[in-house]
Amino acid sequence: MGKVKMSKKSTSIDMTAMCDVAFLLLTFFILTATAKMPEPLPVDTPSSTVQTKLPETGLVTITVGKRNGKEQVFFGMKDRVIREGALDYMSQLYKVGFTDKEKQEFKLMEEFGVPIEELKRILALPGSERVKEGQQSGIPTDSIPEKNQLKDWIMAVRQANIENGGTKELQFAIKGDAKEEYPQIKLVMDILQDQKINSFNLVTGLRGKDY
Repeated sequence: MGKVKMSKKSTSIDMTAMCDVAFLLLTFFILTATAKMPEPLPVDTPSSTVQTKLPETGLVTITVGKRNGKEQVFFGMKDRVIREGALDYMSQLYKVGFTDKEKQEFKLMEEFGVPIEELKRILALPGSERVKEGQQSGIPTDSIPEKNQLKDWIMAVRQANIENGGTKELQFAIKGDAKEEYPQIKLVMDILQDQKINSFNLVTGLRGKDY
């Protein structure tokens, strides 16, 4: 008796449901992602195997680098309420007034590097213009106390933290370029230690372990 031939049917998989899930996940990640703001003073941090993560709040970052052969210092604050309080403190100290609009703009700046007298000019620029090379010259760190604005900004953020009911001391981190000369880094360390801040982090880039 002859064999019965089974008809062959082409197999197909309906991918509609999988595509829907993929697009839903993609949409979720796009909507929840936080855009990384461009840094006004990019630095190449030294390598390290330490993986300690810096806190998302209560952190102040001091960036030290060199641009066009000139050493510059930038100042960053994670918490917006601390930024606003620190600006009010510096405004009174240096007798520089800021409008409500300028204060709102300052609250959006994670990092800056200009003397307090030039801050109004920077705040008037669009966000993309502020980070362009040449717009910010760095915060003064003069050895003369009256001209050391970095010292005053450190004092301002600590005062703002207290006034806003901060139960913990602010944490400070120094982010220095790997090619930056030690004296400038030491100057920043000395300014911190002069205000009894003896514990701070050094920001590094992760590298593989040596075997």
